[in-house]
Amino acid sequence: MRIALIILIGLHGIIHLIGFFKAYRIAEFNAILQPVSKIFGIFWFLTFLLFAITVILILIHSNYWWLSGFLAVIFSQVLIFNYWSDAKFGTLANLIILLAAIVAYSDFNFKNLIKRERIALFENSQLITGEIVTEKRLQDLPAIVQKWLTNSGMIGKPSISNVHLVQELQLKMKPEQIAWNNGTAEQYFTIQPPAFNWNINTEMNSILSVVGRDKFEDGKGEMTIKLLSLIPVANAKNDEKVDQATLQRYLAEIVWFPSASLSQYIKWEPLDEYSARATMEYKGAKGSGEFHFDEHGNFKKFVAMRYQDANHTEPTAWTVTATKTEEMNGIRIPVECEVSWELESGPWTWLKLKINDIQYNVKEMPVENPG
Repeated sequence: MRIALIILIGLHGIIHLIGFFKAYRIAEFNAILQPVSKIFGIFWFLTFLLFAITVILILIHSNYWWLSGFLAVIFSQVLIFNYWSDAKFGTLANLIILLAAIVAYSDFNFKNLIKRERIALFENSQLITGEIVTEKRLQDLPAIVQKWLTNSGMIGKPSISNVHLVQELQLKMKPEQIAWNNGTAEQYFTIQPPAFNWNINTEMNSILSVVGRDKFEDGKGEMTIKLLSLIPVANAKNDEKVDQATLQRYLAEIVWFPSASLSQYIKWEPLDEYSARATMEYKGAKGSGEFHFDEHGNFKKFVAMRYQDANHTEPTAWTVTATKTEEMNGIRIPVECEVSWELESGPWTWLKLKINDIQYNVKEMPVENPG
């Protein structure tokens, strides 16, 4: 798609040189039969330059190519209106380029929204300084949770204040979908206060780009999905079910930063030798889930009754299962997981994820977001 767009813009831009050449009698072309003044010839050349700049900006992956694209289309269409009988078919190319520029502008705005949210998230968080995770601090936790924290390598290390991670994903949008959609995601967590901001980039049918952003902040949850960064597919917020669902997601994902299990907002109770229930409550949002471990204290799975979205009246069993565990940056965590819903027709595994990078206690928010 990107290569096709570059070729279209390049060829469309070059065609505008015809008006310039005719105005200054550099060459004669039958494509424009009407006489072209030198003033209009300059505008034909300027339009070519704008299209050329647009191609260059796309080639260097600039986030601002849509700006020169918009200007080029405006200049081009004004010229086409003035030479309608000869140039009217250029309108189709302009419409395609305009649509692509609108999508690029929407993507630019979406990324800026996420950036602003993450800067605010980072600025509102508190660094947990001077708090070392010790065996004494684990005494009130269920024995299996203590074993998990010890096995994870948290003992003797500072409590984690924030997390930045990058994921590689495979998704299925619907239970009947056979092929997996590939995607990437980036996520930030803060522990004090508990919050996260997660965004995803993927493709539908290997053609249409889909972006999404989930967040939990100030006890409120939001879930947004947009086709081509422009068309809303889902936009759930200001709903208690969404608040609870995003809180439960945060709770499940503390397996990537185990010291968060010591948070004042999380209460633990043992279920059996290898499992415990955690209940989290923060600013009116409340949810719980069961953590299951093996005999060594490795995380196996998290199970919760969770709302799929704001339209569901009853919660559904939601399971996060670890498929691979290893040490990253000194902490033993599940680096590959599968996520599934228990539907009436049977389990639906809709997500497989792999953590490619994870950073703890980030000092400052990066200026740019990957993807």
